[in-house]
Amino acid sequence: MSRLRIYGIARTRAFRALWMAKELGLDYEHDPIEIGDAGARTPEFLAINPNGRLPVIVDGDFVLFESLAITLYLAKKHSPGRLYPGTLEGEARAWQWSLWAVAEVDRGVNIWSLHAVRLPPEERDAARRAEALKVLVAPFKVLDAAVSGQPYLLGSDFTVADLNVAAVISRAVEMDLSAVPNLRAWLTRCLERPAAREALALKTRADNETPVDVTRRIARINRL
Repeated sequence: MSRLRIYGIARTRAFRALWMAKELGLDYEHDPIEIGDAGARTPEFLAINPNGRLPVIVDGDFVLFESLAITLYLAKKHSPGRLYPGTLEGEARAWQWSLWAVAEVDRGVNIWSLHAVRLPPEERDAARRAEALKVLVAPFKVLDAAVSGQPYLLGSDFTVADLNVAAVISRAVEMDLSAVPNLRAWLTRCLERPAAREALALKTRADNETPVDVTRRIARINRL
């Protein structure tokens, strides 16, 4: 059987797939291709994912794009009843939180990160940074309340729901989260898992090696 192959440099949403693969202890190959014409927009890659975006996995003959679909698929395939909830209700809540993360906090955290950390200081837009923080106030309170009486989103055990949301907002660990202490504790708990630390090391290295013009392109392409 062919090994799982994960396409996408760890600085991108491929981080989410890499974390899940490490959490599951999977044997996989990582192809750290970049965004843009020399990477995800090449004819060879577009034949795999016509969207020209990252990540994509190839699992045998099965090809799948969209990062949170990938993590849900891998968790259900390799860890049913554990990382992937074993009940219909638990499954639905894992989907709920995954979709919530994309709809409510993904863009805000990315805007904040670019204009607080990743772009050169002279190119950061303070107004955009402030607006991103303002947009995140309400959903962060929702997440804070969800983990106020239990260690993880679905109860006492870490699941794909936690991985997906924590991966989406992983860059928020650099924010001042004092107003949402339960969220801060939960995020720290998730990101301190051994598999998360391994994936974060790949992400940090990729961040450190990313040329400034690539960061500018990310902001431009995604209108951040």
